[in-house]
Amino acid sequence: MFWAIKAQALTHTMKTYVIGLDYGSDSVRAVLIDTQNGTELASEVFWYPRWKAQKYCRPEINQFRQHPLDHIEGLEQTIRAVMKQSGVSPETVKGICIDTTGSSPMPIAEDGTALAMVPGFEENPNAMMVLWKDHTAVKEANEINDLARTWGGEDFTKYEGGIYSSEWFWAKILHVARADKEVVNATHTWMEHCDYVTYLLADEKDLKKFKRSRCAAGHKAMWHESWGGLPDAEFLAKLDPYLASLRGNLYDETYTSDEVAGHLNEEWAGKLGLTTNTVIAVGTFDAHAGAVGAKVDHHALVRVMGTSTCDIMVSSAEAVGSKTVKGICGQVDGSVIPGMIGLEAGQSAFGDVLAWFKDLLEWPMDHLIMESTVLSEAQKQELQAEVESKFIRTLSEQAEGIPLTESVPIALDWVNGRRTPDANQELKSAISGISLGTTAPHIFKSLVNAICFGAKMIVDRFEEEGVKIETVIGIGGVARKSPFIMQTLANVLNMPIKVAESDQAPALGAAIYAAVASGIHKNVIEASKIMGSDFEAEYVPEPSQVETYAKLLEEYKALGSFVEERTNKNK
Repeated sequence: MFWAIKAQALTHTMKTYVIGLDYGSDSVRAVLIDTQNGTELASEVFWYPRWKAQKYCRPEINQFRQHPLDHIEGLEQTIRAVMKQSGVSPETVKGICIDTTGSSPMPIAEDGTALAMVPGFEENPNAMMVLWKDHTAVKEANEINDLARTWGGEDFTKYEGGIYSSEWFWAKILHVARADKEVVNATHTWMEHCDYVTYLLADEKDLKKFKRSRCAAGHKAMWHESWGGLPDAEFLAKLDPYLASLRGNLYDETYTSDEVAGHLNEEWAGKLGLTTNTVIAVGTFDAHAGAVGAKVDHHALVRVMGTSTCDIMVSSAEAVGSKTVKGICGQVDGSVIPGMIGLEAGQSAFGDVLAWFKDLLEWPMDHLIMESTVLSEAQKQELQAEVESKFIRTLSEQAEGIPLTESVPIALDWVNGRRTPDANQELKSAISGISLGTTAPHIFKSLVNAICFGAKMIVDRFEEEGVKIETVIGIGGVARKSPFIMQTLANVLNMPIKVAESDQAPALGAAIYAAVASGIHKNVIEASKIMGSDFEAEYVPEPSQVETYAKLLEEYKALGSFVEERTNKNK
């Protein structure tokens, strides 16, 4: 009896861990997390080599594709690395959850293989994953919106803000289907990236039984329980007969990320050095996982700030009721916290706006200095490294020093279209008010203002639609590394902004889902309170700046209205 009691006590005190795997636009990162307190024991990042070389991409037509080998190689390397770094026993790793960008769908062969891994399709961009920021399907998105409003049946876009985006599932599939019949003929089904990686690891290999992500389906594929799941075949057939036939090879039910998708299969248990007892949770999107990692709660807006932004909120079903919030990226039961409505908005470009400007200014260095015969190769590399390390920091310091009383151009943040409010990927950026006195820091400041004004438009839309916001939480690299941007954002929003301490909030959120799916914690809210990130900083509005930014916001709106009106006239 004594030994039985002692063994039981040891079982209860034994450390357990989970892995969160976060696929971003440029890289994948794995974190190994202690389920008792959220401590990060190890982390590893893998940068996609094919994507870095911009293979399969054509930016001039907004085509951005990724080869699944980038993701598969990253999966193995990062998880093996965190296991080696931490030294924990494989038996103590109880669960894995995957979060990814989205909507990032990919074609799948009948045996469950990603089509880009099938001989004959290895170099075909249409067989690749269509990355979230691929906007080749603008025409197809417009068709979906027109049909939803005119066909005489259910408006399947109403829980997705009332406007379907070219960034999303059906539009992208329709575009590929029309562009490449060879791909269509070889494709059995399509999967979001978060579903594919989960499927790759899990032991459930029946494509029809495999548990698809509620988050991905509800926000991007017009899935809703009120009409029995996906849009009906009659609606899809009016767009293209292929979509109607595809529907039967997709799914009816969807699942939240606190649920078990399966257990780690033998092949991947061997590759990763884990056991087949490891639970694989249902996949999700990065922003929604990030909100969980940042302890999202009622009336809190979590801004996941990277190359683009996703803005996530949760609300009770009673508070939302039957109301549909116009112009956002969807409201989905359980997409963030099971049992609560997840609301999503976002900007198609945030960090990408500043990255574009950086690339623009670096053109002379890349094409003149780096090809010069005056400098040695070693000197070129040293110079390039020095400029890279100081570039954004110096611009930020100079821009921050420009008083608001000084003339600064007005810019729009639409370099990759507008996601919300009111998705329109045909819109382009513009800058007005340039003079002979305008310097690079002036333009940089105008672009920082623009991304903050874009955020203000989202906050205003939520509040206009009756969604109360009391707290703003920033997560991601921009939030932690750029006090200038965060202070500007606080002044523009006229709200305090807390910054999550974790560098890896989406991966941490995925780990929290894994801990619940593994049975270690009862629910996501409880697990988030125990394992979620603390806050390291808070930015409060500066009263002397708020009124000036409010006036500049009106100039931003005026420029935006002008550009949108011209764009619509030229369609």
